[in-house]
Amino acid sequence: MTYESLSRRLAPNLALLAALRETGNITRAAELLGVPQPTISRRLAAMGQALGAPLTAPAGRGIRLTRAGELLAESAERAMTAVEAGSRRAIEEVEPASGHVVLGFLHLLGRSLVPELLRDYRAAHPHVRFSLVQGSRRDMLDRLSSGELDLALIAPVATDDPTLDAVVLGTQQILLSVPLEHRLAGRKSARITDLAEEKFIQLEHGYGLRQITDELCAAAGFSPKIAFEGQESDTVRGLVAAGLGVALLPRFEPGSPAGVVEVPLVPKVTRTIALTWRRDDPLTPAVANFLDRHRRGS
Repeated sequence: MTYESLSRRLAPNLALLAALRETGNITRAAELLGVPQPTISRRLAAMGQALGAPLTAPAGRGIRLTRAGELLAESAERAMTAVEAGSRRAIEEVEPASGHVVLGFLHLLGRSLVPELLRDYRAAHPHVRFSLVQGSRRDMLDRLSSGELDLALIAPVATDDPTLDAVVLGTQQILLSVPLEHRLAGRKSARITDLAEEKFIQLEHGYGLRQITDELCAAAGFSPKIAFEGQESDTVRGLVAAGLGVALLPRFEPGSPAGVVEVPLVPKVTRTIALTWRRDDPLTPAVANFLDRHRRGS
């Protein structure tokens, strides 16, 4: 017999092995499991037969686990702990009042929008558990499609993917960020064409702001001269403050970023923020409640 086939035959009796190891007594194990003692004895005999060696041995008026029985019972205990945890999570998953939502979002949205959405929802559903995942727009879309995320906050909206659906939550203005001493720092506004000779500090490919910046520059007739690429908006702003280039970023909140001047663009540039999910997948009650709340508020 292979260990795979043995595992399949022993799996239904994991609780029995765990109970026997916990109590050290067949009678108490039977009481713990709520089954007759003869049933326990028959199952132990069947498991020993499947293994090819007994799992118990006489010990005075009772029994003890053999070395093989101890090894299996120890593993059964660990397995039961995992099964119980999984069962608890499964119940939470389908229970609206204490469910679980896995929410992905862009790094820049974690500063104010995500806390605002969660605060409002948790006020009405205090026992719902959230797992929060941050990343680039491309990363969020990939994780959403693979099923790792229930919902994702992205910008711009993924209108080109027929497998996804979305509800727009609002728009966010994109501003030109320049160092304090930059030639455009004192301007009331700037145009994308003013930036043709500037050195850009960009987020990497896959980020929504990178896509927006590249498209704006292309529409203005030039390709941005990229000095640095990064994965965090705070790093990008820090490099701007150091005088190493300019960047297109949402307004810094709260207040103004140190060492950086934010200049409005003309014409005004915004990005649309949407809550996105897989169109054909069934939603758990907690996820559906969260989505419905923000769909109604849109």
